[in-house]
Amino acid sequence: MATVNEQITDAVTQSNVKVVAESPAMALSNVYQSAAHSTGIMFENAVNAQNQQNILGQAATTQGVIQIYSMDTIADAVSIAKILNP
Repeated sequence: MATVNEQITDAVTQSNVKVVAESPAMALSNVYQSAAHSTGIMFENAVNAQNQQNILGQAATTQGVIQIYSMDTIADAVSIAKILNP
């Protein structure tokens, strides 16, 4: 059986150790990246929901103002109808 130079086996061993030693850092960086992406999507959804709530609030306010302004015309129409149909 042929012997291999110790420098070669040492270089191969060191490169394997380097890969194994870096794997926890790579895994943790993937976790952090996934968490950051999820947090970004969460904030996007929160902003979108808030925007929709603002639109609904403006629509409700507009409907309320329209009803307030139309009260006089409804009262006028009822009184005119009573005058015309005794």
